Amino acid sequence: MTFREGGGASLRCVLPFEAVPSELRLLRKAIRSTLGQWGVSSAADEIELVATELATNVMKHVGEGAPATLVLEPRSGRLRVELHDKSPVIPRGSRQADCDEECGRGLHLLASMSADWGVLPTRTGKFIWCELSLVANAVGARAQRAYTVLESYRELLGARGPTAAAPRSRVNQEAAATLIADLLVWLALQGSDPDDALIRAQQLYEAGEAA
Repeated sequence: MTFREGGGASLRCVLPFEAVPSELRLLRKAIRSTLGQWGVSSAADEIELVATELATNVMKHVGEGAPATLVLEPRSGRLRVELHDKSPVIPRGSRQADCDEECGRGLHLLASMSADWGVLPTRTGKFIWCELSLVANAVGARAQRAYTVLESYRELLGARGPTAAAPRSRVNQEAAATLIADLLVWLALQGSDPDDALIRAQQLYEAGEAA
């Protein structure tokens, strides 16, 4: 697996890999590292999930060990993700309007999470692309703080990492709920009203959403 960025002001990460489980772990690590360098770590879970599903589809439908390439590129408030492989076969349901029960899990994921997506043939195969909205800077900073606290809290709990049965998003959601519950217990022991804290937190959240 290699890594390079485009020159000048343009950012572009190109990650060739082989469609095997060990490479997928390296791919997720490279994605998180790259997004951290670009200052959009808050999008890492979402991008990792999309990339993992697309890479898994290569393993299933092109063949385990098949060469493929993941491309990441920020574009005006969005992050474009491309997955190139050497198979010319276009998946069924490869347009948003056609993504019904015949559409694979990876394409369903793109349809539900992406601002836009599609499949295009190339001279050597095809590539599936999608564009996901990046969180605004102010909201992203808040999300990054929460992520940092949550990672430390998960370590304190000795929480297990994500698995196929419980992806990172599910693990983080459970850890966040436990953290909130523990904070409410702490507030109650300090003589504060947990309900007041929840109301205030909701107000701050809604203010951030409207910003």
